[in-house]
Amino acid sequence: MEVREPRGDESHELGRPWIVIVWNDPINLMSYVTFVLRKLFGYSEAKATRLMLQVHNEGKAVVSAGTREKAELDVSRLHQHGLWATLRQD
Repeated sequence: MEVREPRGDESHELGRPWIVIVWNDPINLMSYVTFVLRKLFGYSEAKATRLMLQVHNEGKAVVSAGTREKAELDVSRLHQHGLWATLRQD
């Protein structure tokens, strides 16, 4: 059996975190988005408000980062609360 050494860019890929993005939507109130960010991530009122305003004004905001499994869980939890969220590798 031949074992192949990873190329430099492949090993770098493994260390890149996954990010969770919340997208603006026409349904949820800004106060509700702030509430969900505080509830799910434990953010302070100020940080949750800052992220909500970024979603509102720029159309999206990164709300968490970490392993793929953590990002998938965070996206699932955001979906359960009615927010539009996706993940991608940073």
